Amino acid sequence: MTDFTQITLDIADGIATVTLNRPEKMNAFTRTMMDEIIKAMDITDADDSVRAVIVTGAGERAFCAGADLTPEGGGHVFSDPNPVDDLSDERVRDGGGRLTLRLFQSKKPLIGACNGVAVGVGATMQLPFDIRLASDTARYGFVFARRGIVPEAASSYFLPRLVGMQTALEWCMTGRIFDAGEALERGLVRSVHPQGELMDAARGIAREIADNTSAVSVSMTRAMLWRNGASGHPMDAHKIDSRAIYRLSRSADANEGIASFLEKRPPAYPDTVSGDMPDFYPWWDEPDYA
Repeated sequence: MTDFTQITLDIADGIATVTLNRPEKMNAFTRTMMDEIIKAMDITDADDSVRAVIVTGAGERAFCAGADLTPEGGGHVFSDPNPVDDLSDERVRDGGGRLTLRLFQSKKPLIGACNGVAVGVGATMQLPFDIRLASDTARYGFVFARRGIVPEAASSYFLPRLVGMQTALEWCMTGRIFDAGEALERGLVRSVHPQGELMDAARGIAREIADNTSAVSVSMTRAMLWRNGASGHPMDAHKIDSRAIYRLSRSADANEGIASFLEKRPPAYPDTVSGDMPDFYPWWDEPDYA
């Protein structure tokens, strides 16, 4: 974990905290930061001690001020500098989208603690988080039209699902900056907190998950809600619900959930995400970039 240069990863008491760590640049996004967050997700997915992941920014000014517009070594800001003829070439792929697709695939719940400015990819990278909290100093902006580009990081998929099409279009077509109060009113964030209380609030939610729930149940629930919510018919969800209930009802975690409830004691779930997911998981085929 010590080889990270633009983020930090701390794991303690079942909670992982990923901190974007370029405070001198307002935690501006780079390809290095993308690679390091993806690596952190690989670590937290593989670590059965991790029950929830919090993502925040270093300092009090910014969560992430968007793409670094003055990258080291120069070159293109928003895309790979190499010319290609085939748009299915991997080099065409948007870095923000590579990140959000990995966040979407997380096996652990993701909690965002937006501690300041979040514009461009600083806003769109938060969309696959399961729960988003903001400080009262947070500011958001989907500013792409003001930079001559378009929404990235698969935000045209995520944003309308979170806030509705009208709000998504307004925010993206105007590119204006808005405050945490509007983010709360429109459904982008769950709650707004004083800056000094933000991380405690995020940890409180993570603690609630870590102390009271089955890791396998939470991982399955995350995948089911994100994926089945976009399916074409409720029968698609019914098939997965039925298979999941059938398999998990026979698990050690289900036995412990019933026993701990009847015995009025805290649960001690034995199953792990690494070893005890249902045999039909994953039930989807991950599409390729082409």
